[in-house]
Amino acid sequence: MSKQATEMLKGTLEGIVLAVLSGRPAYGYEITASLRDQGFAELAEGTVYALLVRIERRGLVDAEQVPSGKGPPRKVYSLSAKGREQLDEFWTTWSFLAQRLRALRQGPPPKRERMSE
Repeated sequence: MSKQATEMLKGTLEGIVLAVLSGRPAYGYEITASLRDQGFAELAEGTVYALLVRIERRGLVDAEQVPSGKGPPRKVYSLSAKGREQLDEFWTTWSFLAQRLRALRQGPPPKRERMSE
């Protein structure tokens, strides 16, 4: 992943993780695996866990210890009402930025000549 892509990911990862959790509750490794399956191959697991701690503190996710058949209990995260509001705001902001970026990529609109009176 390029340095630019890494920097852009840092700014959007919270919204991306909230989007993953909007589908169903998941534990940290599941979230990381899901993102890797979707093309975020170089995403470090530790990055996701650190983000989960931050968004749990902010009340964007609820966390529950769930017994695991393969070892210690797992912390399963689900989107809270506040997290859903944050995700809605993320998508609104994303749409706004995407529209502006598309317009910039297409270049400035053609200049109109003024009609003389």
